[in-house]
Amino acid sequence: QVQLVESGGGLVQPGGSLRLSCAASGNIFSIDTIGWYRQVPGKERELVADITSGGSTNYADSVKGRFTISRDNAKNTLYLQMNSLKPEDTAVYYCRALGTVILGTKIKYDRWGQGTQVTVSS
Repeated sequence: QVQLVESGGGLVQPGGSLRLSCAASGNIFSIDTIGWYRQVPGKERELVADITSGGSTNYADSVKGRFTISRDNAKNTLYLQMNSLKPEDTAVYYCRALGTVILGTKIKYDRWGQGTQVTVSS
């Protein structure tokens, strides 16, 4: 199976920066699309940004120009550089990966990490 472990969350002042990481491990054959989602209590989980194996990126309008998503395919690791953070960016951030594992045969997967809290407050 595939495990996703996020790190890098924390408390930051408005205007500050944080860098989130998501490390994928397991019998991974491919990670096709991997991305970051966020959720606040009482609201649906929303896409922040994702990136394909070919490097194509997609961002929510609310984070364009402030956040940058990247991936290191050799390390199976995803990053999210978050700059100019705003209080409305406060949420639990989740990593999600879709791809293929080898368990005797190739099987598609869609996995979520456990989440990391980001709090933007003065």
